[in-house]
Formats: sequence, structure tokens, C-alpha cells
Amino acid sequence: MNITVFCSAFSLDERYTEPAAEFARLLGGRGHTLVWGGSHAGLMGLLADGVKEAGGRLVGVSVEMLAHKAYEGADELVTTRDLAERKAQLLERADAVVVLVGGLGTLDEVTEVLELKKHALHDKPVVVLDTDGFYEGLRLQLRRMDQEGFLPRPLADLITFTADPAEVFTHLEARA
Repeated sequence: MNITVFCSAFSLDERYTEPAAEFARLLGGRGHTLVWGGSHAGLMGLLADGVKEAGGRLVGVSVEMLAHKAYEGADELVTTRDLAERKAQLLERADAVVVLVGGLGTLDEVTEVLELKKHALHDKPVVVLDTDGFYEGLRLQLRRMDQEGFLPRPLADLITFTADPAEVFTHLEARA
């Protein structure tokens, strides 16, 4: 399975890096391919290293303005002109999407993927690894949107939240 992962390019506290490293080991060890932002920096680099060490395949989708941070050693590295093209490539290459902790870029990516799914432009599973309750605010906002009729599909059809790296694969592999 090609699993696109959205996450931070910043170095983070071990409460975030340990679950991400476990997720990476599971992804690579299960024979899946990581499709990610193509960076060696921060959590992105940790993720790529973990997948590679566990025997997984790496497909990086970088962007020209960040080419200097491209991960060396990816099995495939694509460089796009801009962030919009990168997001499109990341989704196109995905069989599933997983969201780890991240900042504004990650939030932008996940909301676009959800918007496209809401309009039935894809039906790929989207799973959030909600480490240390990082995405509780997003979950709360999405629940309110669902309860108040802002979503044309039930929230459970759009996204799944879990705090356990192994459960991510339970959700994804059930859909495969």
C-alpha cells in the first residue's frame, strides 16, 4: 500500500517522535511504501529513516523552494513547482493518508484532503495518529461541523482518529 503521510518538518519532543518512529517501523516492516514531503528535516526525516531501516520503500514529493532539504536515499524523489502541485501529487500517489503531528502545512494538507473526500473526489482512508491529544481541537471542530449539518457525509466516513500507531494499520488494512 502507498501511504501518504503528512507531518512536521521540525524536530520535536520525544513524546511526538517515539510514536512516529513506531509508526515508521510498522509501515516499513509491513512492506508498505511511504509517500511523504520528501524532506530529511525533523519528523519527516525521522519517519523516512525509520521506514527505510524497516525495509519499506520511500517516495518523496518535494517542492522547488525546499529542494535543499530533500531526503537523499529515497527510492523515488519528485520535485514539484509549488505546494499546490505537491499536495496533488501526494494525494494522487496515495492509497491511504495518515496524519502525524504537524503545523500549518500539515493542517492545510489534511483539510484539503478532507474537502476533496467530502465531494467524493477520492475515497481513500484518512487516519490521524493523534499523539498526546495533539489533534483534540481538530476533532472537536469536525464533530461540531458534523453535528450542526456542515458535512454532507458522516464524519466517520471522512476520517478516523487513533492514538495507537498499530491501530492506524488496523484501520488501513481493513480497507485494503
